[in-house]
Amino acid sequence: MKLKTNVFFIVFGLLSVGSFCQETIWFDANYTITTIEKATYYRPTPKEKRNNVLIIDYYKNGKKYREGKAKSVVLNNELFRGVVTYYYPNETIFKKITYKKGVIDGVYQEYYKTGELKESGRYNNGKKNGNWKLYNKSGKIKSKGTYRDGEKVGIWKIFYKNAY
Repeated sequence: MKLKTNVFFIVFGLLSVGSFCQETIWFDANYTITTIEKATYYRPTPKEKRNNVLIIDYYKNGKKYREGKAKSVVLNNELFRGVVTYYYPNETIFKKITYKKGVIDGVYQEYYKTGELKESGRYNNGKKNGNWKLYNKSGKIKSKGTYRDGEKVGIWKIFYKNAY
């Protein structure tokens, strides 16, 4: 009986250590899997929520880098869906990107480190489409125009500081 108990605890301990080691994935700046010493980001085991997987990646210092839902969690080929939010190291929002089946499709917003909106527009199947606006750090429109299939079209208006 004592032998069975010892074997059980040894096996349980080894399995626990093995699964604990697999709970966190470490990435370098290019999002290639690496060691903790060379890491820039890390990802704890993602949580499943209603046919989605909630992915939250962190900077090595523990501050949130990215958060969003995905259909699958194939490393470096995540199929994000819905809004994915990226953060600066100071924890302000860097950008919000809308995905559909892993492709950028919908509203796109990018922000300055201070939190002001920097750029806004829409994507359609991975390409910029429709009206886009770029803002200065004061929140005033710097330029605006239209994209079609990822290319600038028509007249783009540029607003200069001395004009306001």
